[in-house]
Amino acid sequence: MARSLVERGLREGDRVAILQYNCHTFLETYFATALTNTILVPLNYRLSAREIDFILRDSEARILIAQADFSSITPSFESRPPALDSIIWIEPTATLRAADSEYEGLLASASADPLPPRGPGDDAVAQIYYTSGTTGRPKGVMLTHRNGCLHALGTIAELNLKDSDVWIHVAPLFHLADAWATWAVTWVGGTHVIVREFNPQAVIETMVREKVTLTNMIPTMLNLLIHHPGFEACTFPHLRVILSGGAPIAPETVRKIIEGFRCEYIQTYGMTETSPYLTLSLLKAHLKSIPPEEQLFYQAKTGREFIGVSLKVVRENGQEVLPNDQEVGEIIVKEDTITPGYWKLPEETQKAFKDGWLYTGDLAVIDREGYVNIVDRKKDMILSGGENIYSTEVENILYQHPRILEAAVFGIPDPKWGEAVQATVVLKTGEQATAEEIIRFCKDHLAHYKAPKGVAFLDQLPRTGS
Repeated sequence: MARSLVERGLREGDRVAILQYNCHTFLETYFATALTNTILVPLNYRLSAREIDFILRDSEARILIAQADFSSITPSFESRPPALDSIIWIEPTATLRAADSEYEGLLASASADPLPPRGPGDDAVAQIYYTSGTTGRPKGVMLTHRNGCLHALGTIAELNLKDSDVWIHVAPLFHLADAWATWAVTWVGGTHVIVREFNPQAVIETMVREKVTLTNMIPTMLNLLIHHPGFEACTFPHLRVILSGGAPIAPETVRKIIEGFRCEYIQTYGMTETSPYLTLSLLKAHLKSIPPEEQLFYQAKTGREFIGVSLKVVRENGQEVLPNDQEVGEIIVKEDTITPGYWKLPEETQKAFKDGWLYTGDLAVIDREGYVNIVDRKKDMILSGGENIYSTEVENILYQHPRILEAAVFGIPDPKWGEAVQATVVLKTGEQATAEEIIRFCKDHLAHYKAPKGVAFLDQLPRTGS
């Protein structure tokens, strides 16, 4: 694949975009761009054609490697961005094959001569990941070879990765939450198992058949697995670690995951800007001797510093908060795995950093053991009747409700209180509940002013691209 890119005239620093399901071709392209010193731009296939077009134009990608399934959201020949020389299709139709190149054919026609090592500079950009928010244009997060290599070495040390490990890619590879394992697992000589898309039955069967030892899944996926019919009868004798993150998780859910999979559970926290890990909820040695129920509270926390990370929780004036698990501040970090900045957005880069520290925008508390726990995004804190209410605290209670699968909490304008707490929930399959019942449940476990004033029911929660 690397030889194919060079033979198509790509030069160091050129961008190669990729739009596909989890597939072996994703991993091949991942390493081919690194070898040729070109820059990989993974695209989220859940985006609209307009959003895909924006990223291709903004990144000035010269090549797009795309699954034929996504032809409807790729630019037509007539409307392609000026920098885009060609599209290389995976499993194309005859029409697509006639208009552009075909992936396997391209590999077959490439010279078999190995490429000489080029040795990119440590600080050369290796990948650009576009993050999407609820407002504004997507921002391209630049990650360097140094960022990726040091993060891989850190995960190898933290998770004790070895050549006998088998990692299953369940979460989308266009997200760093799963893509980081591409480097780390390969470096130790481990095995990659790839699932095209998340399907509970297929994931369970594959994990058993392939003797999977590690994986990363968001809490929603894990919830769906442990509640999938027949899960109780499954055994995973080779599984040793499940990592998760991207959403809060209740200690009770952690207990169910540990009991169901019979393996270690690690909550993670990070950002695209940090390659991604900043914390892991790995138990410190002396915490492994405390009662199991107490261990669950640590395992459900955001976690302690990832190796090599300098992390503080600070007040508005920059002073560190008290490590009492109560005072709230913003997480700021320093490390060699942090992005050098946003692609073509120097002002946004400057706003994100202060005195060398990246300000994450995440509000958290920290305890005397050094474990942080996120309570909210700074911009999402709810101010109701003069009281600060953190959405994550309310969501954690909702996740303890026996009928709730997913929950999201946010503030809405209220003429009396300024803002009112609103909850949106997804119920487990076959379950029923009323808004009044859920509000009462929250009031039984929280200060009454923190309980939702209203509850909406959805079949699934809306999500941004990242």
